[in-house]
Amino acid sequence: MSGIDVLAIGEPLVEFNAGTDGDLSGSETFSRGYGGDTSNFTIAAARSGARTEYLTRIGDDAFGTALGDLWRREGVGTPHVVREAGGRTGIYFIARNGGEHAFTYYRHDSPATRLSPADVTGEVIARARLVHLTGITQAISPSACDAAFHAMALARERGVLVSYDPNHRPGLWATERARAVILRSLALCDIALPNLDEGRMLTGADQPRDVLAALRELCPGTVVLKNGAQGALLADGATIAEIPAPPVASVDASGAGDAFDGAFAARLLGGGEPAEAARYAAAAAALSTTGHGAVRPIPRHEDVLELL
Repeated sequence: MSGIDVLAIGEPLVEFNAGTDGDLSGSETFSRGYGGDTSNFTIAAARSGARTEYLTRIGDDAFGTALGDLWRREGVGTPHVVREAGGRTGIYFIARNGGEHAFTYYRHDSPATRLSPADVTGEVIARARLVHLTGITQAISPSACDAAFHAMALARERGVLVSYDPNHRPGLWATERARAVILRSLALCDIALPNLDEGRMLTGADQPRDVLAALRELCPGTVVLKNGAQGALLADGATIAEIPAPPVASVDASGAGDAFDGAFAARLLGGGEPAEAARYAAAAAALSTTGHGAVRPIPRHEDVLELL
């Protein structure tokens, strides 16, 4: 098998957006979409020109079939996707109220929660130039957390880059465990992609540059501190760069951080310097907020270039 640019490991989900504002109980219609941070990442990277594959577990139900069809349409390779007989693929619902979003998840005992180190082999890792992992993968179950650390160890042994987004979700695990796992992961990765709130939680610092300075002590590689519409701060070696977010008409920020991560990886592996890749990623993330849902508005390479 030929090599690829990016392998993501994690949990995919099927998304249902309420058709009317307010509590879910008041909506009679829902539009189906797709989510799961690492799945979003692979699609963002693929739309920006990277050769991508996904490693996960899904059910043999209709939702698993829908996700498989999505990845095929997007050109995401699926040789490492396991379909569990009788498995129920995770889903989530989005309710909106005055611009705020509320998420309701049904992922307990989903196939993705049964990811384990046995699913991740050195041969699979060695085919990629970069492996992408997140805190959500580590939070959904102890075995999935073990799989993530196993993937990091294999990547380090084989000279494969590791990118890592904490993507902290307080509802998934206790803060102290989350902090310990994320801090260890930052020490093992080559590219750290936290947002400002996560950086504050991890470091105790408040101002963005102070947070970035503290994160640089924790991560030996490149650190990108994402801050939504305020852009990002990049630290790469001796270089510190402010990355502006292009102004757009935002309507939904769901998955914007994942779009940033995927676009950043694609541009970096495509030959861009880290600061250039971050500017490209900020534009991709901005464009991803101009439509509803995590996947539909993820831009393609030509769309990002037009905004830059």
